[in-house]
Amino acid sequence: MRNGQIPGARGRVRPLTLLGDAVLHEPCREVTAFGPELGDLVEDLFATMYAAQGVGLAANQIGEPLRVFVYDCPDDDDVRHLGHVINPRLVEADGVVIRGPEGCLSLPGLEAGTERYDHAVIEGFTMTGDRLRVHGTGWFARCLQHEYDHVEGTIYADHLKGWRHRRLMRQAGRASWYRGTVPA
Repeated sequence: MRNGQIPGARGRVRPLTLLGDAVLHEPCREVTAFGPELGDLVEDLFATMYAAQGVGLAANQIGEPLRVFVYDCPDDDDVRHLGHVINPRLVEADGVVIRGPEGCLSLPGLEAGTERYDHAVIEGFTMTGDRLRVHGTGWFARCLQHEYDHVEGTIYADHLKGWRHRRLMRQAGRASWYRGTVPA
């Protein structure tokens, strides 16, 4: 996103990590170097997210266990939110809890009703090290919480309980992309 370029225009599409890969269940490391390599990672994240037709993507979803995520997501009023966050911290998640459909590029083709707050605030940094505060409502709040979960080593399936969790895991076990043992 340098010099007004379209995000991801100079990035490369990377393979996605999928359910069963350990990197998705480990907390990511803090970013300490704000240099060109970080800019390249952000570009690759955007390129990969757009190629997979997603609205958000965390670095561990392309095998990089760093606290970085990107997003291009509308809110409930169809206002587009586009950006990235380095070393995000979820500082607010409140309001009404809504169970809504949620999917993930690391669980392609699957979706489950997942409870999320309808308001979220993330603080962190830009790739150049400037402080950042992102407010989200509705669908965008869901996206922020989802991507924050990724850098914490959590996926949306971890929020599901009972039959919703069992059903999603059965679906994952039948998916052509799944290579592991179906988690409980």
